[in-house]
Amino acid sequence: MRKTILKIAAPVLRRFTKYYFSKPRPYKYKGIKGVILPGVFYPFFTISTRLLLDFLEPQSLKNKHFLELGCGTGFISVLAAKKGAKTTATDINPSAIENVEQNAKRNGVEVLTVLSDLFNKIPKQIFDYIIINPPYYQKVAQTVEEKAWFCGANFEYFKELFSSIKDYFNEQSMVYMILSEDCKIESIQNIAKEHDIQFDLIKTQKKYGELNFIFQLLKQ
Repeated sequence: MRKTILKIAAPVLRRFTKYYFSKPRPYKYKGIKGVILPGVFYPFFTISTRLLLDFLEPQSLKNKHFLELGCGTGFISVLAAKKGAKTTATDINPSAIENVEQNAKRNGVEVLTVLSDLFNKIPKQIFDYIIINPPYYQKVAQTVEEKAWFCGANFEYFKELFSSIKDYFNEQSMVYMILSEDCKIESIQNIAKEHDIQFDLIKTQKKYGELNFIFQLLKQ
C-alpha cells in the first residue's frame, strides 16, 4: 500500500520540491544551522540524513579520519567536524561542494571538500569512518543532480563503489551505509558479495511509515 501511495504522490512531490528548492532554504538539526542550495540533495523531505545524524551524534569521533561519500548539503560532515574529526566531504555535484563549504563556514568548522565521482579523485588512504547515503533508485540519471537519487539501470553506482572502496578501509574502520525498504537491498548486497564485502545490520528504524536500515560494511 505504501509503495502504491508513493507512486501516485511522487510526480506531485517532485514538482513541489523542484519549486521549493529553486532558491536557498534554511535548515537546522542537531544544533547545526545551514542552508540547502538549489540542485543539492535535500534532507528536508527525506529522513536518511537525520537518521545518520542521530546515529553518529553519540559516537566518539575526535581525531578520527572521517569521510562522507556523497555529502550533499554536508550536515553529516559538519557534525563530524564539530565532534573533532578530521573530515573529508566528497560529491560529484559542484553545487553540493559549494553547499558543504558554506555550511562548514556557518558552523565554524573545517571540512576538506573534494569534487569526485565516488573515489576517482580521492588519494588512496585509510579512513576510520566512511558514511554513505547512496542513490539507490534503479534508473539512469539524466543530470548531475539526479545522481543523488538514481544508481543506474543496472546498479552501476554500487558496482563502482564496491569495486573501489576496499582500498580505503581496514578491519578497524567503521563503514556505514543507510538503505530504505524502497530499494532492492538484496540486489545491492549481492553486488557487494561479488567484491567480498558483507553487510551487517546495525540498526533498523521505522519513521513516517518507512523502514530504514543502517548497515556496517566489512571485508570478507
